[in-house]
Amino acid sequence: MHTAIADHIQNHIQPTPAEMHIFLSTLNEVSVSRGQFLLKPGTHVKHEYFVIKGCLKAYYLDVKGSKHILQFAIENWWIGDFNAFYNQIASNLYIEAIEDAQLLSINYDKLQEVYEQAPIFERYFRILITKAFISQQKRILSAQEKNTQDRYLEFCQSYPNIENRVANYDVANYLGVTPENLSRVRKALKKLKLS
Repeated sequence: MHTAIADHIQNHIQPTPAEMHIFLSTLNEVSVSRGQFLLKPGTHVKHEYFVIKGCLKAYYLDVKGSKHILQFAIENWWIGDFNAFYNQIASNLYIEAIEDAQLLSINYDKLQEVYEQAPIFERYFRILITKAFISQQKRILSAQEKNTQDRYLEFCQSYPNIENRVANYDVANYLGVTPENLSRVRKALKKLKLS
């Protein structure tokens, strides 16, 4: 189970075997069933999660009770309420399993110990946070400048094959469009593929 995360790490940094051991020894295996919540608002956030298998979504509810999906996480993605985790405050987010999922969790205090014993992992998480920040900026710009089809194609590029795993209305929510609009785009793209 640790092979996937070791490969992910080595795509970003080159820790020594000893440094890798320090990091991997802090991880715990977690299983969640479809529909189960990993996190709810008001929870003190002590963990981040790496997805070995499965699919999850992170979202919040606004004052009117409308859902806003911030992130999906599939294999080889990290998920958590990063603001709450890094600032050690209560969560604002729900994290729900869309499919049965196998995860690896890391505790905040253990991660601080890893940073002291194997500082290269600060670089690993800095790279991931930078990539996530750039991705969020692109998503905001995309929502302001691009049509639904272009946004959907970008989504499919970011989350390969996820459209078969996530309900149409959740994808539409993530993209900030109506499910009907997204259905039209998907049908048009299917016709283009067939022609």
